[in-house]
Amino acid sequence: MSDNTRPGLGIALILAAGLMLASQDALAKTLAATYPLLLLVCMRYLVQSLLMMLLFAPRMGLNLVRTRRPLLQLARGMSLVGITLFFYAGLRYIPLGEATAVIFLAPLVVVVISVLWLKEPVSRGVWLAVGGGLVGVLLVVRPGGALFTPASLLPLAAAFCFGFYQLLTRRLSETDAPATSNFLSALVGTVGTAVLLPWIWQMPAPTDLLLMGALGCLAMVGHMLLTHAYRFASAASLAPFTYGQILIATLIGMLVFGHVPDALALLGMAVIMLSGAALVWSQRPAAQNRK
Repeated sequence: MSDNTRPGLGIALILAAGLMLASQDALAKTLAATYPLLLLVCMRYLVQSLLMMLLFAPRMGLNLVRTRRPLLQLARGMSLVGITLFFYAGLRYIPLGEATAVIFLAPLVVVVISVLWLKEPVSRGVWLAVGGGLVGVLLVVRPGGALFTPASLLPLAAAFCFGFYQLLTRRLSETDAPATSNFLSALVGTVGTAVLLPWIWQMPAPTDLLLMGALGCLAMVGHMLLTHAYRFASAASLAPFTYGQILIATLIGMLVFGHVPDALALLGMAVIMLSGAALVWSQRPAAQNRK
């Protein structure tokens, strides 16, 4: 049951989720310098699947895997694999803060897909938010700059996968429980990458194996914190703080990897955050009318 009368707790949870997810990305960036990406992705989703099974299977039983839309669940799981693979690959070449900013284009991608694919009408304010987000990305990976390389397309591809993932999540929320969707997506990620492991296998060192397990733990905790945050505050009120993950990732990038964004990159991040928050606020009346 939701309780939107405690926005302070919702904000604290959303910021804590941002810290968990940004820390997971920083850990992935470190491990991706040594190990195959498929191995990292498989370990992340294997641990996440096991944790979800331990948490939800005793209470839900077989309902944890029952779905009325198996093909959509498969597509959602593959979208999730695409997000992680493209983003982890991008982290090999792109600083953490900048890559995180680009993937936060996903809500704006949802708008474009909704118009082109679902033929949904959108207001002028929504299009302005989309345009602002694109300007922000150009400032981050500006043509002629050091980051304007083919590798800059990797987090952008992750953002597009994230957009499809969000649309599929919206559709599946009408029929399947959130725990079911999240577990099945993690299971698809595990199985889909595990079948390829024999061709890319590299035995991790014991310490690195624990760190790979931490990828799944941090992701699981981060997403649970996100889910609980929306119990205590509305999406509109939490939107600006959701984009705090970009700031957290930038700070971690400075402290851990020694990367300091220049002024234009920081301006681009700010534009992306403001565009995303404006998008949520511009859609607020429509959301209220659906209640």
